Amino acid sequence: MKQIPLAIGPEPAQTFENFLPGPNAAAIAHLLALAPGAPPAYLWGAAGSGKSHLLHAVVERAQERGEPVAWFTAAAPPPWQPPERCDWIVFDDCDAFDAAQQQAAFSLFIDAVGSGAVVLAAGSVPPVDLAVREDLRTRLGWGHVFALQPLAEPEVRAALRREADRRGTFLSDDVMNYLLTRFARDLAHLMALLDRLDEFSLSTKRAITVPLLRQMLAEQDSSG
Repeated sequence: MKQIPLAIGPEPAQTFENFLPGPNAAAIAHLLALAPGAPPAYLWGAAGSGKSHLLHAVVERAQERGEPVAWFTAAAPPPWQPPERCDWIVFDDCDAFDAAQQQAAFSLFIDAVGSGAVVLAAGSVPPVDLAVREDLRTRLGWGHVFALQPLAEPEVRAALRREADRRGTFLSDDVMNYLLTRFARDLAHLMALLDRLDEFSLSTKRAITVPLLRQMLAEQDSSG
């Protein structure tokens, strides 16, 4: 049976309010206090630890205050051109920057320091372990560096339950246990899985159960 894509409403904004802090309260407190003119900050951690979520949260607060932001990732080829006035420079996925992106990031970093803009960056490893040019690596590690820790299982359960409630979807304990015992506790991956499961449930007009989840995964494997 072919899965039918269905519109299930916009994704929630990635804000400080809907981020579960877990063991990352110190990083969040620092980010909340950031303002133009502050030293750079760098977030690192495994996939699903919340790096991009927190970057988006900072950007949303900055834009609410009317502070221009420029955001650059490894998916965006140079040249990188920020607005004429820019209070925030954000670099995501720094560990994946190629040589041209590293040059662009270094140039923007120098300009940002000179103009008082905040540089906020993130990657999968700490600055000292980034496979980038030395002058960029040292500058990314110059300010505050925070290692984001993954959520514990109760916190992952709470996050999945909250997202299911937002969608008006019921997740039984059996389904939750199946997800958490067979998949890595990568919250981004689990949220994407919940998204597919919700769509599959709607397209088949069946409640979300372990058998339905198994069927979805089996059909996904056979079609892949």
